[in-house]
Amino acid sequence: MTHRKTDLDALAVGLLLACLAFWGFQQVLAKATLTEMAPVFQATLRLEGAAVLLLLWCRWRGIALLSPDGSTRAGLLAGVLFALEFMFLFLGLQYTSAARLTLLLYTSPLWVALLLPLRVPAERLGRMQWLGLGCAFVGVAWVLHQPTESAYPQQWLGDAMGLLAGLLWGLTTVVIRASGLTRIAPEKLLMYQLGVSALLLPCISLAMGESWNLQLSAFAWASVLVQASVGAFLSYLVWMWILGKYPATKVSAFTFLTPVFSLIAGVWWLGESVSLPLLGALTVVMAGIAMVNRRTPEKLLVQ
Repeated sequence: MTHRKTDLDALAVGLLLACLAFWGFQQVLAKATLTEMAPVFQATLRLEGAAVLLLLWCRWRGIALLSPDGSTRAGLLAGVLFALEFMFLFLGLQYTSAARLTLLLYTSPLWVALLLPLRVPAERLGRMQWLGLGCAFVGVAWVLHQPTESAYPQQWLGDAMGLLAGLLWGLTTVVIRASGLTRIAPEKLLMYQLGVSALLLPCISLAMGESWNLQLSAFAWASVLVQASVGAFLSYLVWMWILGKYPATKVSAFTFLTPVFSLIAGVWWLGESVSLPLLGALTVVMAGIAMVNRRTPEKLLVQ
């Protein structure tokens, strides 16, 4: 039997903050690299590189990825959802700011909170947690009602892609938790997602007619290397471990912190504008996070 905690402890919070800080930064890094690489092609190199690193890691650790455990069907579905999430994420970065798209991407907890309890009753949120999610999405709605920035005339398209990527991420989480994929090794769970993406995204990139130019600057290659090794390999492996040990609804809601890191990185590196409404929306979202993660009496849940 696997013991799952009902709240986030200090270890979970520390690991989450490290992952989320990098995830906020890597959206800005990916956007800066779009000047040299087509979006889906960039996502392809990132995830293929991470898949190779994961294979090497599993071989070194002696982790079996092909052992029969009944997870294939759900794992492939999670992989397809993961690949489509990244397709819309990288495409959306062309049409809106990194901070804005990141905030919309992290609407995924709403879908998790709405759908996961239908399959896993233990993941139900209390009244305060629901109020927190509602508060967070008031902030998201606030963002969507802001005027279009002059630098992004097709901002609505980037917004739509960000929201769709958030939905796909939420559905991936639901599939992982509801199907019992959290019971398999985190490395195998991550390989389902990276492996399917490594096969599917190149086909999508070619179908879109993207250029596969490999005559890139040192910055572009370094960007892909960092995105693959830290962003799509190490941080996701940690994320999968957390997801298997702690309530998915609370873990997902906590990730609303990432847009704050993305906003800081976007202003610092890309010179993206920061409006008072955007800061207000982020404040509302942060208040929602605090409410969702309000601690309950410590106890263990056996599954």
